Amino acid sequence: MTTDKASDPHTRLRHARIAVSLAFFVNGFGLGSWTPEVPVIGDRLGLTPATYGFMVLIFGLGAVSAMPLVGAAIARYGSRPVTIAMQALLALAIVSLTAAPHPILTIVALFLFGVGLGGMDVAINANAVSVERALSRAIMSSCHGFWSLGAFAGAGVGGTLIVSFGPTGHTAIVALVCTACLAYVVPHLWADRRAEAPVTGSAGTKPSVRALIVKQRGPLLFSVVIGIMALAGFVQEGVVIDWSAVYLREELGVTLAASGFGFAAFSIAMALFRFVGDGIRERLGAVKTVRLSLLVALAGLSVLIIADTLTTALAGFLILGVGLSNVVPIAFSAAGNVKGLADGTGISIASAIAYSGGLVAPALVGLFADAFGFSTIFMALALLCLGIILSAHLLRGADRANAAEV
Repeated sequence: MTTDKASDPHTRLRHARIAVSLAFFVNGFGLGSWTPEVPVIGDRLGLTPATYGFMVLIFGLGAVSAMPLVGAAIARYGSRPVTIAMQALLALAIVSLTAAPHPILTIVALFLFGVGLGGMDVAINANAVSVERALSRAIMSSCHGFWSLGAFAGAGVGGTLIVSFGPTGHTAIVALVCTACLAYVVPHLWADRRAEAPVTGSAGTKPSVRALIVKQRGPLLFSVVIGIMALAGFVQEGVVIDWSAVYLREELGVTLAASGFGFAAFSIAMALFRFVGDGIRERLGAVKTVRLSLLVALAGLSVLIIADTLTTALAGFLILGVGLSNVVPIAFSAAGNVKGLADGTGISIASAIAYSGGLVAPALVGLFADAFGFSTIFMALALLCLGIILSAHLLRGADRANAAEV
């Protein structure tokens, strides 16, 4: 009797881990490719650096509006079909950013791009949690590492592709990559279980939403706090994603082809240290890892504050990427381990808060950067780092032996 290797659990899990990692790569590639397009699309819409935040706001609103619907869809159908649908939407939306023949349609494309990218981001994190449970070991940091590799690739070649093929040619190539990767993602992405049957009361009746909220108030609030901490990390990543190209072009005078190098440097540093993040956390523990990491991030922000050349700025982005690399994955692991909540509830709450604020907050950066300069922005980010350092003990639940119970 022969064994069907395709149905072997270990083989399926190995393919599932590759598939979810590839989905993370695609999501990062899409977002990294957006970075050098920001000033190009802004010029097309007649915006100034001070009003580039309008584009970021539309993009963020698309992502925020999608998250409740994506969360409900994941609960009903599982993360696999949602991830696939969002990846397909991402491919369609990104090419529409530059192919739209009218500014109004470009704004619609920006909104849909936010829907696809933000919705996919939540879905792939939910799928990674399911794969972690099936494997009984952490993979979240390495999954985020693949996201950073994708972001590095997208930002690193984006400016060159725009110069070589034009903005529409660039986004068409990105859309082709996103679509081609579905050939592996669709058959191999892990089919996680759907939401459990509704909880019933002692008499077999379904408890009210209010009763459930009251019963789970403590764990829910704890998940919110972790989400705010993840948000502090996401805000910093969002500033680099949306404004590094503008910062390099407007304040340091670099060329369009080099405008994506800041985010590329940041992303490759994050990727490298995310691939070793799980090992570092197991050796040092989540709390110590976060605190030491953020001290490194503070050093990177200090370099960016005084940078006056492209080389110095790239060094600052590299150091900042190292420091921020494992903060958000550890926060998500901590949220996923909060006891007293149904599976996936904690990470869903934390993700929604982190992604929502992380996408919308950078929209305000243009106004403050125009008035006070990017050095002031980097100083404000340093204060966020200090805040996470002081509250890092709340992330102890990321270490599975210390799963947080409220």
